[in-house]
Amino acid sequence: MAGKRKGVTLPIFVTAAVREVIEQYRHIVVQIATPYSTGTGFLLGQKGIIATNEHVVRNNREVVVESEVLPRQCARVVFTDPRLDLAFVEVPVISQDTETLLLQDNDLKAGDPVIAVGHPFGLRYTVTQGIVSNAHHIQNDLVYIQHDAALNPGNSGGPLVDAQGRVVGINTFIIRNGQSIGFSLPTSYLLEALEVFRAGEGKVATRCSACQGMVFENTIQGVYCPHCGAKTELPSQAEEFEPIGMAHTIEALITRSGHNVRLTRRGPNAWEIRQGSARIDISYYEKTGLITGEAYLCLLPQSNIQAIYEYLLRQNYTLEGLTLSVRGQDVVLSLLIYDRYLNVETGLKLLCKLFEYADYYDNYLVENFGALWKHEP
Repeated sequence: MAGKRKGVTLPIFVTAAVREVIEQYRHIVVQIATPYSTGTGFLLGQKGIIATNEHVVRNNREVVVESEVLPRQCARVVFTDPRLDLAFVEVPVISQDTETLLLQDNDLKAGDPVIAVGHPFGLRYTVTQGIVSNAHHIQNDLVYIQHDAALNPGNSGGPLVDAQGRVVGINTFIIRNGQSIGFSLPTSYLLEALEVFRAGEGKVATRCSACQGMVFENTIQGVYCPHCGAKTELPSQAEEFEPIGMAHTIEALITRSGHNVRLTRRGPNAWEIRQGSARIDISYYEKTGLITGEAYLCLLPQSNIQAIYEYLLRQNYTLEGLTLSVRGQDVVLSLLIYDRYLNVETGLKLLCKLFEYADYYDNYLVENFGALWKHEP
């Protein structure tokens, strides 16, 4: 099967400065996924360290990372600081094309323009603009940059960038119903934490929430801080994730279909599978018992649309258990099944059929009807 062309889906902006930042940071910003949530991080250079928020990686020994220059892979959580809501992830495979990141201490002033980069709601690489409303907002004895560049779930851990393209902060939290009031941790905290972490020569570490002392894997006393005796947990001491109930069944089916289930987890009861050129999202809704599989295929062609519609309708007469549809410009192949009707054999057969047909239709519609590839990292 032919592979899909790679790229980045970008929102529309008008300023040349923002476009330049978009091009610069698409090689640096990373999507992070766990069994509990998704978020954003950014590479701190070619040494394989990704900065993000602690709450993005909390209770995980490892997370899944992916970007335009990073193949999807598992990466170790090597440092956490719950007070700063800061964490580092170590990625084992990194492209030599990764650009050098410019980190800048907070010299912002109210009214300065800023840009927030991230993966909100699991979307691929979006950018929002805003201005600084308070460059030194104090909360819980920490300084934050207050701004109105829109932040949404999934933006956490992404960089806040100034007009010169320098990282000035890490997007950390928003005020609920606060009309786009967001807060970013200045990079001065990041630089200090990075220096202390590197002094441990690569050992997994955390900062004690009680005394703020650094605790490394060779100094921790069981599960207690060696400085003050408070209970402390290293990232490497987090319990391995174990799915339960229907999630366990779905993960067993994904594994039996030939996919590494650790790489597919995208938050609670959500999984993403890549089959050839197609992307398939699987979700389980506990309240209704509904399991959905949605393969987002290619985009409708710019002409001869009637022919492709007629083909999709004809295929729906022959497909069993699957449905082809159009949502906006997306061609989607869907599977719907209720958990009470799911058993291992039928479930495996349906999932494998969904994966196989998704890749087939994706290529067939492009090659025979002029449909357009979706551009995703």
